Amino acid sequence: MGDEFENNWKKNLMIGKTISHYKILEKLGEGGMGVVYKAQDTKLDRIVALKFLPRNLLCDSEAKARFTHEAKAASALNHTNITTIYEIDEVEGECFICMEYIEGKNLKDRIESAPLKIAEAIGIALQIAEGLQEAHQKRIIHRDIKSANIMQTTRGQVKIMDFGLAKLAGQTRLTKTGATMGIFAYMSPEQAKGDKVDHRADIWSLGVVIYEMVTGQLPFKSEYEQAIVYSIMNEDAQPMTGLRVGVPMELEHIVAKALEKKKEDRYQRIDEMLVDLRRLKRDTDKVLPKTPQKFQLPEAIERKKTQKRRLIYGILAAVMIIFAVISIFFNRLIRKEPSKQIQPTHRQITFTGNVSFPSISPDGKFVAYVSEIS
Repeated sequence: MGDEFENNWKKNLMIGKTISHYKILEKLGEGGMGVVYKAQDTKLDRIVALKFLPRNLLCDSEAKARFTHEAKAASALNHTNITTIYEIDEVEGECFICMEYIEGKNLKDRIESAPLKIAEAIGIALQIAEGLQEAHQKRIIHRDIKSANIMQTTRGQVKIMDFGLAKLAGQTRLTKTGATMGIFAYMSPEQAKGDKVDHRADIWSLGVVIYEMVTGQLPFKSEYEQAIVYSIMNEDAQPMTGLRVGVPMELEHIVAKALEKKKEDRYQRIDEMLVDLRRLKRDTDKVLPKTPQKFQLPEAIERKKTQKRRLIYGILAAVMIIFAVISIFFNRLIRKEPSKQIQPTHRQITFTGNVSFPSISPDGKFVAYVSEIS
């Protein structure tokens, strides 16, 4: 408890402090590889994000090398779907990376609120794949693709963040033998085992993210890391079509291929996956309405149908009741309305002069009279 309090106290002390020419404004978040702050670049008068290596890791040469490697790897990339790195620096023992500040929300938080619409999930997957394509072409592997590392701006643009676990292909490995980096639930089988990984590990992780966006849950999950690893290496994920209605079979096939246990059976290049995603988006745009239906679980859809039927029955019953009330009202009104009496008239119809006044029936249909005919 004391260490946690001290850490929080130190983090709060950072607010308002100036590091180099960056004034710390507020804390944005933190993870195993760093704490991120929103800051003001006093030289260029712009808002940036600063990622600091935790002080307790500064003495770890491997962690520091990995942190530095993040900046070098990401700064070599120039793509709209990858966070831009401005510089890396170390001031007064504080090692940090300065990167673009993204106004938006990370994908993990969005999914926790509700699974995404099918069309939107496909569009986001496309942007992630396009960013990875740029990285893979530069022989850079991210190795930590997960929903928490995907930011989406207020305009819907996707940004891949945190290349802290990235590895230049062919470079000496920074991780210890058998070490498992990143979050277990997103790891490929070879990565979970601590084996050497290549760009196909990113393809696996993207498959996990797509599955998560569409269903709202991870394909491999457990409260225990060992159980997750076992599931990743030995079990197949439940089909998305069994968890949500309206999932295109082609999307099911794409995710299934990305989640093949053997990397030889997966997409061999992100370009191949991109081709399928683009074709799916084109086909989906033709079928789905411009404003896709809000995501609903099968139970929710059935419940909505029942509510709709009840509403229709209720409207019909109300109409019948109103009609009956109106009918009763008019019937009573007619009964209460006095009959219009026809004033009797007479004329002489005999020659004797003896004549009686005629009587008219209440409905006005008959006339009765007595006459004498001489």
